[in-house]
Amino acid sequence: MTAVSLPPAADGHPVLFFDGVCGLCSASVDWLIARDPHGVLRFAPLQGETAEQFLPESDRGCLDSLVLLDDAGRSRRSRAVLRALRHLGGRWSVVGRILWFVPSPLRDVGYRLVSKVRYAVWGKKETCRLPTAEERERFLP
Repeated sequence: MTAVSLPPAADGHPVLFFDGVCGLCSASVDWLIARDPHGVLRFAPLQGETAEQFLPESDRGCLDSLVLLDDAGRSRRSRAVLRALRHLGGRWSVVGRILWFVPSPLRDVGYRLVSKVRYAVWGKKETCRLPTAEERERFLP
């Protein structure tokens, strides 16, 4: 994996880039925030300034994939999900480590199937998800 730099505003925290207008992606961010009491993860929309500055066009143009940027580099699709779970610690880290044993091509087939129907099932919003006042420091532009 190639070396990457984290956005300075992330203060060394892993950053999860997501499709800001996707209902499933926003729900996933809400789920992660609720299970991240120590505030380890940071979040940024793939359509935002931070993504433009720190991700290649191939990642920014692929809105059907989550991208996790951490000290291990860039992770996409199911790998990004499992790395995010590991960053949560506790039982979620264990779940992420167990699911890691499922071959990535198989994990990504499931990921791609869900990504194809996500707008139809969970909807598409007109604008990116706005953080609450309590969440604001965890979101990058």
